[in-house]
Amino acid sequence: MSGGKHAARKLKRAQILLAADAGVSDAEIVRSVGVGGSTVYRTKRRFVLGNLEAALSEEPRPGSERKLTGKEEALLVATACSSPPAGRARWTLELLAEAIVKLTPHESLSRETVRRRLAESDLKPWRKDMWCIPQIDADYVARMEDVLDLYAEAPDPKRPVVCFDESPIQLIGEVRQPIPATPGQIERYDCEYRRNGTANLFVFLDAHRSWRKVKVTERRAAEDFAACMRDLVDIHYPRAERIRLVLDNLSTHSAGALYQAFPADEARRVKRRLEFHYVPKHASWLNMVEIEIGVLARQCLDRRIDGFARLVAETAAWEKRRNADRARVKWMFTTNKARAKMARAYPKPIIESGQVQRVKTSVPRY
Repeated sequence: MSGGKHAARKLKRAQILLAADAGVSDAEIVRSVGVGGSTVYRTKRRFVLGNLEAALSEEPRPGSERKLTGKEEALLVATACSSPPAGRARWTLELLAEAIVKLTPHESLSRETVRRRLAESDLKPWRKDMWCIPQIDADYVARMEDVLDLYAEAPDPKRPVVCFDESPIQLIGEVRQPIPATPGQIERYDCEYRRNGTANLFVFLDAHRSWRKVKVTERRAAEDFAACMRDLVDIHYPRAERIRLVLDNLSTHSAGALYQAFPADEARRVKRRLEFHYVPKHASWLNMVEIEIGVLARQCLDRRIDGFARLVAETAAWEKRRNADRARVKWMFTTNKARAKMARAYPKPIIESGQVQRVKTSVPRY
């Protein structure tokens, strides 16, 4: 009773024994501990006939035997891990029960029996996770550490670090006017909607200060990317000597897009102010702007926006307020943490540091 964590029933039995040892009557124990008279009697009886552990512990409770044998349970697990029957996307408890009935002598099997046996093996065959396994090679590591080192640098107004990415969005309008909320009634809207086309969001985020910019466009072609780069150079960072840009490996994210959109001299002028740093393939989580796009989606875009003009106004209002609040992304993952956490995935160097490689050469004779 003095410390630790124990089951509630065990604590009540300990209180019963302590109260009985203090000379408290059974009726008073029933009232103070909050148990029945039979519980007090059984606890004291097990203590007298057995010992303290017998009085505090649970007695074996009678119950029916497990319906499935060990081999049948193994068959159930193997069936749940196999492909579902033709015409079904996934296994369900009912389907598994039917399959085991066909494969065993049992005439019937409840879905609860199937659920309990699967739970013991931590199996949920109706659930699936989608994930991507990146190929962590030398190129992956080089790009990852390059981006992480940029994030770890001290802020430099002449060489800012800007993260860039885009996100598509559907323009969805209402067919019927929603009913606003009233006391005791939540807002209601019709499930039917009208598709009004699509738009694209180009998002900039400064890695070292509380600044972000959302530009809404009708598409995300190479010309639109080039226009964003010129805005970044001429409007947002006119005094910067070099802008380090963190972006993904989309085909339009290249210097070639500048030459595709502008004359050669103009494209060269913009390119001289930019320095591209690409995150590894299948590693968009390394781009800090992905976090900001998630915040934008939750705070602003999680609703039906019916038109291009309204989308521009809503994203501008969100951007203005978030900049005014001086919101920032607190990046915690560093190069040292990457080397510690992903040590096994790092490629093994062929030549260890500090060792001199000797190469045998032969000089031909003439």
